[in-house]
Amino acid sequence: MDRRGEVGMNGTLRWVLKAILIAVFLGMAASGRADDVFPGEKWEEVSSPEALGWSSEMLRIADDFARKMQTDAYLVVQKGVIVHEYGDTTRATNIHSMRKSILSVLMGIYRDRGAVDLDKTLAELGIDDEQGLSPVELQATVCHLLQARSGVYHPAAYETAKMSAIRPARGSFKPGEHWYYNNWDFNALGTIFQKFTGKTIFESLCEDLAEPLQFENFRCSLDTRFQFEGASVHPAYLMRLSARDLARVGLLMARKGMWKGRRIVSEQWVTDSTTSYSETDRPGRGYGYLWWVNLRQGTFSANGHRGQHVLVDPASDLVIVHKVDSEHDFHRAVTGRQLTKLLDCVRNAKKP
Repeated sequence: MDRRGEVGMNGTLRWVLKAILIAVFLGMAASGRADDVFPGEKWEEVSSPEALGWSSEMLRIADDFARKMQTDAYLVVQKGVIVHEYGDTTRATNIHSMRKSILSVLMGIYRDRGAVDLDKTLAELGIDDEQGLSPVELQATVCHLLQARSGVYHPAAYETAKMSAIRPARGSFKPGEHWYYNNWDFNALGTIFQKFTGKTIFESLCEDLAEPLQFENFRCSLDTRFQFEGASVHPAYLMRLSARDLARVGLLMARKGMWKGRRIVSEQWVTDSTTSYSETDRPGRGYGYLWWVNLRQGTFSANGHRGQHVLVDPASDLVIVHKVDSEHDFHRAVTGRQLTKLLDCVRNAKKP
């Protein structure tokens, strides 16, 4: 065989091998094993929802329903790509209590590094507050706070009127005895995080999540703010994120803490933080480490005031984000019942 024939055969072989590799990759994606598909600086989008087995017509029905409510944006991500989006998914707005689930991820990162000890008590950490904590309250552990079971019913920053009205009386329960969705626990965890790590939550958010996950619409200095109030020495930590950047956090959790071959947070922490430890005031939902757990569907979510929501379904490699822009209109809100109907409508658009 002359040299030209050898070159031609090598070229053909390279083409065949490349075709095989592409076919294997597409086959993995079609079979739901596309764990290697992650967004880069921008999200990839499917040419049509049908490409991943969704119905465009049913998603249009979901859009119509969202339009009748006060939804500002929602986003559907499956297998690491955007299947469908409604509204402005790039606008960063207050995520309200979804901030707590973000803190859970950051806690996990530093627990993995050995900096966070869930068994430490408030007394051991030197955590107190304006009115002083009792000796019993000071025995609450970091784990109790993550589970909203501290038994510390001290006034807290950034409480809604409803939360303040239904807060149990001081001393009603010992640490670990009772679940109560408690802003004191959540805010004090911010102080505790800084004691453990030497970083503020916002410094960690920027360095440990926004940078490796390549947040698109996040500006750390403009989109983070501590909310100090006289009721407590522990401030709330407010965050503004877009639906697209929240979806990156959801995808990280769906992929059990992996991102582009890099371990961001341990699989064990993802499992622990999305395991239910308590029955809650919402039927069918438990509570993990700052994540809500759907006990019937095997899903979990980050929830926030006025209709903020990130639904994570690891079994389907699915993330759905819902946003309401309360900054534009403080009275703007989507009720829990409306949100459930919309999410059902979206999920019904997935073909069997």
